[in-house]
This record gives sequence, C-alpha cells and structure tokens, in this order.
Amino acid sequence: MSKQFSPFTKEQLLPQEEKLEIQKRKGDLYIGIPKETSFQERRVCLTPDAVSALISNGHRVLLESGAGEGANFSDNEYSEAGAEISKDSAKVFSCPIILKVEPPSLEEIKLINPQAIIISALQLKTQSKIYFEALATKRITAIAFEFIRDEDGTYPAVRQLSEIAGTASVLIASELLANPNHGNGLMFGNISGVPPTEVVIIGAGTVGEFAARSAIGLGANVRIFDNSVTKLRLIQANLGRTVYTSTMQPKNLLKALKRCDVAIGAVRGKNRSPILVNEEMVELMKPGAVIIDVSIDMGGCFETSEITSHNHPVYEKHNVIHYCVPNIPAKYPRTSSISISNIFTPYLLKIAEDGGIENALRFDRGLKNGLYFYHGILTSKSVANWFDLDYSDVNLLIF
Repeated sequence: MSKQFSPFTKEQLLPQEEKLEIQKRKGDLYIGIPKETSFQERRVCLTPDAVSALISNGHRVLLESGAGEGANFSDNEYSEAGAEISKDSAKVFSCPIILKVEPPSLEEIKLINPQAIIISALQLKTQSKIYFEALATKRITAIAFEFIRDEDGTYPAVRQLSEIAGTASVLIASELLANPNHGNGLMFGNISGVPPTEVVIIGAGTVGEFAARSAIGLGANVRIFDNSVTKLRLIQANLGRTVYTSTMQPKNLLKALKRCDVAIGAVRGKNRSPILVNEEMVELMKPGAVIIDVSIDMGGCFETSEITSHNHPVYEKHNVIHYCVPNIPAKYPRTSSISISNIFTPYLLKIAEDGGIENALRFDRGLKNGLYFYHGILTSKSVANWFDLDYSDVNLLIF
C-alpha cells in the first residue's frame, strides 16, 4: 500500500477551534469644543443637554470658556451638565476628538495633535489647497457633517439647516415688508377684505418647502417655480394642499415677479447657483418688493444679488430691497445649535458604542460618506478633483 504524503502535519489536520473577531469594548470619548472664531459664527456644536447625555454615558467633554455664549448658553450651564471648562484654546485643541461648526483655521490646525479626529463642516468652496495639506501633515481623520448620510439617503445636517433657512426667509421678509423705511408697510397676513401678500418661491427643495409652509401659515398667496416636475409634485404632497406650481418658463416667472411682494431664491447648482432672474426682471418688480436670496452661499440666483452680512443685511437696487446674507441659520444661533447638537449626539454615542471611529466607519456607511480625510490620506473624490490632489478610495482603507 502506497504511503500518502500531505503538506500538513498531524496536528494541523485535527479540527481547530473557530476564531471569531473579538468586538472592541465600548470606548470612552474625550471631546473638545473650541470657541468659534469665524466671521459671524455664533453657533455651538453641543448644547448643555447633549453634554449631559454624553457625560452620563461615561465620556468627557472639554469646552473652551465662552464657546456657547453666542447661542446664549453660559459656561455655568455646561459646567452643571458635567463639562470641564478651560480658557486655554491650546488645551481644548489637544483633545483626541474636536467638534466645530466651521472648519478649523490654519492657526487652529497647528494646535491640533497628530492623529486627532475633527468633525466639522467642510465648506469646499471657501477652502484652499493649503488647508488639506495641513491636515495631511498632521495625519488627521476629518469628517464633514454636511456629507453624513442617513439610512434613507438624506443628509440630516443639510436638511435641518435648510428647514431653518426656509422658515427664516419668510420671517425676515415679513419684517422687511412691514418696515416703513424700506418696505411697503404691508403685513404678512390674510386680513378680511385685504388682498393677501404675493410670494414667489424659486426652487422646490427643502428651503422652498419650509418657506412655502411658513408663508401659507401667515396667509400669503404662494407661487412655486422649479424645473423638476417631480419636486413640484412632492412639494404639493408635503404641503397637503394645492398651490400654484410651474416650471421655469421665463414668461410665467416674469408675470409672477411683476405681481409679487416677496421673491425667495432657493436654487442650488452643482458648483454655482444658476442665475434665473436677470436684472431686467428685477427692474420690473414692484417698488418696495423684497428679494431674499437664500442661495447666495452658492453665488445667488438673482443677477442683482451681492453678498451682505448680518450686521448690514439689506441694500436697495432698482427700488427693490435685497437681503443676501450667506448662512441665514446663524441669525438664529440657539435654534441652529440645538438642531446641530441633535445630529451630533447620536453619532458620538454610536462611535463610542462601536469601540471607536475605526469600527464606526466600518459599520456605518452614512458616517463613512462624510469622511474626507483618514489618517492624513484624502478620501474624497470631489475634493481631489476640485484642488487637483491625489486621493485613495475609502473602501480600500476601511473594510
């Protein structure tokens, strides 16, 4: 009988114990919240209630003194919630996890420890190549909260802030319209025997929907324009009532603009908002009418729009009042802060539950979608294309 040869030893051929991956135990987070230094930024990432929730789960929060003052949250409220308060910016930036609303400046990046995690906005259009090179040098992991995706495919941060911007646009318009110095002295309301205010909304996205809700609630006549029939159908369904909707036909749009008291621009483009209302159309509007260009962050959809600030928000052109402030939600810092905090808190608790950012990114596709830097390696294709940088596919780094 011929002897059989095997490359395996007798021990190797015996059944072995199955080796399973050991789940990392729940991690403890140490979160730093620095004071916002960007122009007109008064929001804060976590409210005292959110801090209290994190502390009760065994995490630590270090807050720079005065970080919540812009949103009317005192240091005392944070201290009572369990946060540590420090007046030293460098100490706050030395935390392993840093939460910010605006992206950190180059000076702030210098204070951050290598291999730290930053969760903030990205604001691609206002960034420079140097910013990304600075992140790479420090081997930082960076997540942009506006790109974090929900289970249903929506972007919760963008939606929340769009809801605020939409509602705010109508409230701001009602103030300007009633102002005797600028506006027509009209009241935003459906008073018996008085013709209602005419509102034109350009764009049927989230901003347009919430602007329409607020305007209808105040008794205005609303006309919505968008090039997508699907969006117009959705907005009708979401509003639960029939409103005037039309595609962007210049004749219909001009007719509506001539009659309207308020025009709200809420159209986003890929790289820039398309200009849908030219100067000739604005000249034909009523004297004292109000234009609120919400899409000014992306360049604006009115040809006459020029960027203004929260301190000097209004200017007149062709007897029409223009309000073109970027970042409208910052006008309501407390509401915006609570809104952002509600998005951050569950994700932070989940990161800890999964045993750290590495595991959380592996299991949560939505969080992975927000990742644009992983240990100093650029993982965002859009950033790489915009600044002509090299990038690596995140799925090849985390699997």
